[in-house]
Amino acid sequence: MKAQIFVTLKKSVLDPQGSTIERSLKQMGYDDVDSVRIGKFIELEINGDDKEKIQTEIDEMCKKLFVNPNIEEYRFELL
Repeated sequence: MKAQIFVTLKKSVLDPQGSTIERSLKQMGYDDVDSVRIGKFIELEINGDDKEKIQTEIDEMCKKLFVNPNIEEYRFELL
């Protein structure tokens, strides 16, 4: 099974990297861009068929390793 994990900064956290990219895009003529937020994408291949167990394990991985809960939030999909 494949898992895709999306990690983003919480809305209340400033994103200086996103702001820099937003300004650069506007300077390049992409005036329709309203906002840019930068995040992380993690893809895992996981053995097993127990979807509930896999979801629990991915949730644990995110909380223990992939995400800083003070400034980031996450969601994941199983494919």
